[in-house]
Amino acid sequence: MIRSRSRPPVSTRRFDSPEQEVYLGLWRTYDRLRAIEAAFFAEYSLTAQQYNVLRILKAERPATVPTLLLAERLISRAPDITRMLDALEQRGLVTRTRSTTDRRSVGAGITSKGVALLDQMAEPLRACHARQLGHLSGADLKTLSRLLREARLPHETESTEWR
Repeated sequence: MIRSRSRPPVSTRRFDSPEQEVYLGLWRTYDRLRAIEAAFFAEYSLTAQQYNVLRILKAERPATVPTLLLAERLISRAPDITRMLDALEQRGLVTRTRSTTDRRSVGAGITSKGVALLDQMAEPLRACHARQLGHLSGADLKTLSRLLREARLPHETESTEWR
């Protein structure tokens, strides 16, 4: 005979506040979408952060971007921009040059090999994004984008470090 354990009663109140519900919903959504994206970037031996670096550098081409500014422009914080650039430089996707006027300043630029990789990825990446969010209508995507922008706006300039 199989005995079933009695479960404790499930609370009808799942969240402490509407803000908590939305935050946890964003977190869960990010987790699901990130898994699809990670699998996509793995096919190109890249991380999402490395792709973002290449995308920023391509937009500035032929100019270079100071590494500190590059780190600030990333979508999410990169704890070690130097290590990330090391990996991309080893693959021949970026170059780095030290400033002649300020030896502490290093500029990063994308190589033609890096541009070619981004071009190769462009259409498959559009398909990946369609797989992630293509079930939403154009109007829903615009609304969602606007709401996300409004949600992060007060936090874009303030420090997010915990004290």
